[in-house]
Amino acid sequence: MERMKSDGGSSSIRRRSLSISSHRSYQTDNDVDFETVSEAGDIGDRALPSKRFSESNSFHSENGAVEFHRLHPNSSIIPLSHEVSSTPPLSTDAIVGSEDSSKLEPPKGLPVFLDYVSCMTQLAVFGILGILTRYLLQKLFGPEVANVTNNHTILYLDLPSNMIGSFFMGWFGVEFKKDISNVSEHLAIAITTGYLGSLTTFSGWNQKMLELSASGRWVISSLGFLIGLALVSVSIAFGIETAKGFRWLLNRLNITSSENCISKINCKVDSYLRQLTVMVMFLVILGILWGVSGALVKAKFKNGGSAAELWFACLVGPIGVWIRWFLARLNGRGLGKEGLMFTWIPFGTLIANVSAACVMAALSTIKNVVNTRNCDTVVAGIQFGVMGCLSTVSTFAAEFNKMRLSSDPWTAYVYAAITICLSFSFGILIYCIPYWTKGFDIDM
Repeated sequence: MERMKSDGGSSSIRRRSLSISSHRSYQTDNDVDFETVSEAGDIGDRALPSKRFSESNSFHSENGAVEFHRLHPNSSIIPLSHEVSSTPPLSTDAIVGSEDSSKLEPPKGLPVFLDYVSCMTQLAVFGILGILTRYLLQKLFGPEVANVTNNHTILYLDLPSNMIGSFFMGWFGVEFKKDISNVSEHLAIAITTGYLGSLTTFSGWNQKMLELSASGRWVISSLGFLIGLALVSVSIAFGIETAKGFRWLLNRLNITSSENCISKINCKVDSYLRQLTVMVMFLVILGILWGVSGALVKAKFKNGGSAAELWFACLVGPIGVWIRWFLARLNGRGLGKEGLMFTWIPFGTLIANVSAACVMAALSTIKNVVNTRNCDTVVAGIQFGVMGCLSTVSTFAAEFNKMRLSSDPWTAYVYAAITICLSFSFGILIYCIPYWTKGFDIDM
């Protein structure tokens, strides 16, 4: 009897330990899934090769226990200080080749500082190109040419750029991002975070809905958010599907993959000389863009107008791209002392969009108060450049789409509601209330 009790007790302990182990495994898998979803858009400077190497190959030894870091599908690695020796070790697949010291050596590229300079330069160049493209799309679809969009309806001026940017985010930010990264990590960051992030703007979208609400058109404003969200969601989904179809077509035509192409023609930017050459090239391009923009601003500033605002936006726009890129490191980190709370929320993108929308509303209020030509030019340039590049719809759409297709699709709608409600609520306080109390005229 005592032996039976002993056996029964031990089996109960085993069952309890198995239950705890399976529950812990489920929590770990769920956390990894949430973090991966929240990093669907960008992970900031953690995407740099130097950052990945320093984080992926580091380990802590405390009381004889080795602490490994968790790997993510996007090749970004986040050190988790809360993992202890009781956590199940990584599978052998995750640490294959760890004994080969040659594989632990960092790539022979630029030093960390120059690596940052190169990445930020490419972000600035592609950010300016995104500003120019957004301006051209406004003119093309606006009242001056196609007359499809305007400031008085649901079809706001930045809707075409938000849809087109989200569509191409499905191509270059989801389906073909790995292929581009095989050539250059910086190029993949520059196209997605720099160009597509600057081509799309959440703050401009929010501000147009605020202006409609301030003039009493609340129904149109509400529909503007709902229809705008639906259109960018369809755009990125359509982009992903067409990109998959294009990849399938390439496979059917027996066209070699990008990895085989890279191995044959050796076009990957991974050596010191190649990275230095690319950095110098983009520094020259950035200097030319800033030089031309500065000269045109000086020539057109006195007369004001959209041209002066555009070139001033090109001068200051890269600031917004850089801030958003650094904020993206918060994506997937979560809240709390150990970063375990709300890991599914991409806080970097959320902060960038909400803060840009608030500053955009504040600048619009200042513009109404001062109401001079020079102030209008500077404020509009900052709005179109810095705020337009700081906020993004393409990354927001990628995160929304990833959450919607995850095991917890409700997170997508909660995330969208948080972003829109916070931005619109603060905008009412900052912009609409001064308009109602002071009686400003809205130049729509």
